Amino acid sequence: MITDRLPAYGTVPGSAPRPAAGGTRPLRRALTRPSLPALVGLVVVVAVFGVQAPGLLSTGGLAGVLDLAATLGIGAVAVSLLLIAGQFDLSIGVVAVASSLLTALLIGPGGWPAWAALFVSLLAALLVGVVNGVLVVNTGLPSFLVTLATFLVLQGTALAGFEGVTGSSQVQGLDQAPGWSSAAAVFGSSTELGGARFQVSLLWFVGLTALATWALWRTRFGNAVFASGGARTAARELGVAVRRTTVTLFCLTAAAGWLIGSLALLRLESVLVTNAGLSTGIDFVVVAVIGGCLLTGGYGSAIGAAIGALLYAVARHGIALAGWDPRWFQALLGVLLLVALLANGVVRRRLKAVPRS
Repeated sequence: MITDRLPAYGTVPGSAPRPAAGGTRPLRRALTRPSLPALVGLVVVVAVFGVQAPGLLSTGGLAGVLDLAATLGIGAVAVSLLLIAGQFDLSIGVVAVASSLLTALLIGPGGWPAWAALFVSLLAALLVGVVNGVLVVNTGLPSFLVTLATFLVLQGTALAGFEGVTGSSQVQGLDQAPGWSSAAAVFGSSTELGGARFQVSLLWFVGLTALATWALWRTRFGNAVFASGGARTAARELGVAVRRTTVTLFCLTAAAGWLIGSLALLRLESVLVTNAGLSTGIDFVVVAVIGGCLLTGGYGSAIGAAIGALLYAVARHGIALAGWDPRWFQALLGVLLLVALLANGVVRRRLKAVPRS
């Protein structure tokens, strides 16, 4: 059964995480789950905006929430794994923009088939992840600063390079490229249910959340992720491949950025040069922290990040439907983040008190 409980202290790398002792009280066991504060917050926010904006609970409202949560959640789940390992990545938002611009350049002016262009842009995104990871593990520089530098370099290069090649800020007519229809079926399709349209990005979100959760709790790689963030020096002494795990995680966040960009490109059938603000990358970190990941590393879950994305989407969509001033969303997001940080501290103390078999 897939769960989001934290692994037992002293877990041997490569072994499956052990459950808490059978006699543990239900409340105490619940408090060891990183996603609990986000889940409680989600219930509260749904109840509040369900009253303020009844349209939120309609099929159309649900489709709007899930559409926003899916894109945000894909990035947040990838970032959550990196946070658990004690690292940051602020470049994922600009990787999404840059990879979609590269795909559009190859398909439009380049005349490439859609799948070939997508493959090359994926390789380029992975290269960014490798550079980030190698710089972090080889220089010892904070990943926050390394990925901030990557963000600035990519933003300037991608935007200026795109306009330099095309002579404009937009490329259209991409749907005429060979292979576009099959690629659009995978990344840009949608289905109508109950009078509302649900995007294929929701399936990607659910699938990646399940895969990340399984990897964290049932594989040697998951143990290495927790060990890298919880006790890096001890993990190295026990033979955990901390450096390789870190580089792999940066590649995963870069791949998540590529997927976000590809989903938007194939859905809109065009690309527009826009400034990918730093807030885009920070939003993924905020959502992961709201979902239970600690900035100090070693704690968190992919399920928590997914719930955090749902909480974020409900709050944002609910405020819009309720007709509130959109600026209230920033205030609410700050409150949610503060509450999450305080609650996660409680969860961490409770976790240390849970008996281990």
